[in-house]
Amino acid sequence: MFGIGDFARFGRVSVRMLRHYDQIGLLTPVEVDPSTGYRFYSADQLARLNRIVALKDLGFTLQQVAALLDDRLTVDQMRGMLQLRRAQLANQLAADNARLAGVEARLRRIEKEGVMPDNEIIVKSVEATRVAELSDFAADFGDEAIGPVLTELFERLDKLVPESGLVVHEPSIAYYEDLGDRVRCHAALQVSGTASPASLFEVVELAGIPRAATMVHRGPLADLGPAFDVLGRWADENGYAVTCPIREVYLHCPPEHDSDEWVVELQLPIGPREA
Repeated sequence: MFGIGDFARFGRVSVRMLRHYDQIGLLTPVEVDPSTGYRFYSADQLARLNRIVALKDLGFTLQQVAALLDDRLTVDQMRGMLQLRRAQLANQLAADNARLAGVEARLRRIEKEGVMPDNEIIVKSVEATRVAELSDFAADFGDEAIGPVLTELFERLDKLVPESGLVVHEPSIAYYEDLGDRVRCHAALQVSGTASPASLFEVVELAGIPRAATMVHRGPLADLGPAFDVLGRWADENGYAVTCPIREVYLHCPPEHDSDEWVVELQLPIGPREA
């Protein structure tokens, strides 16, 4: 048997916690010395202690933990509950990290307000191109909303397009449609050849742009915001209107979205502003 201190160390809990579990009848010592009041636990009770701590970590109250343990959960049931909780925590962590990245990007965007970047704005025409594309919807234009959607679309395209018999040409392209209550995101790969009839994507002609204000962004994707701001201000100050969706052309794409090595050309279609 173990004294309460040794049992606490083996179970990696506090002595105070073990005393509390004893008081509420959740984990009772196998023996209590009548003269000293010292509590003693058996090695077999470590399994119950592990279940108590695991169920607490799943978010159950101690009253709920007692009821679940009385139902004699199997190892497989416990494993399933813990795996589900692990997946929930991983999703929550990913969402929190995405929000944090969005906050940091917004702060950088605010810090750069009114500061002209070194990137030169060039007005040029963009030729039409044939693309294989997939699209899906995002809640808004925020990086945390659009980023996961585009990532998933490009991952699917990278797998499906080569299998279809088409030849892929660089660079890849993304563009967006503002539908008011949501955003339709398009991921596109420039292609040549003939796709199989059963292809799970669209092959379309992406129209050329007679006049586009363009800027090359170098750095993390989360820092695209200030470049968009500059292009928008430049178009407004020079009397232009945006005529169709902005495009992002990915000239160099490291696997990490926060890499400083990303190179993206922003293409803002412009035309005369209506009087």
